[in-house]
Amino acid sequence: MIRRVLTLWICSALLSPLPALADLLEGRVVGVIDGDTVDVLAPGNEKLRVRLAEIDAPEKRQAYGARSKQALADLCFGKDAQVETKGRDRYGRTIGRVRCAGVDANAEQVRQGLAWVYDRYVTDRSLYAVQDAARSDRRGLWADQEPIPPWEWRRKSHKLAKLTPSSPSP
Repeated sequence: MIRRVLTLWICSALLSPLPALADLLEGRVVGVIDGDTVDVLAPGNEKLRVRLAEIDAPEKRQAYGARSKQALADLCFGKDAQVETKGRDRYGRTIGRVRCAGVDANAEQVRQGLAWVYDRYVTDRSLYAVQDAARSDRRGLWADQEPIPPWEWRRKSHKLAKLTPSSPSP
């Protein structure tokens, strides 16, 4: 009986998601870069740039970009944060789920309609229900008739930049 219980426990531990692979770090949010990126001062005065996992907020020059940044600042700036790290991105930023004053900042940005669920990287499928509620209530960017996701906005901006002629030479 004990052997069977132990075997079941080991099997379930091996087959369940592995939250132990994610590190939990704590620090104070000392900067808000935009609606999905913060700077966290970790123990030892190490400053980490943290990209909020699974969401994508409007760019600074995009509609709702400033509001998204302000909402994240209101929620997190100067507050203690817990970051469940998920790895690093190609820019060297830590990717993570961020909790400020006990609030899941990633989900809160989506709930307020100030970030999209980033389909390409989402693993927490419950974020879609949060986004659907924001959309149906027309909160934040969902008040626009046709909001443009940041990944599309960036792609269009890069295409326009390539098509725009350089300034004339003297």
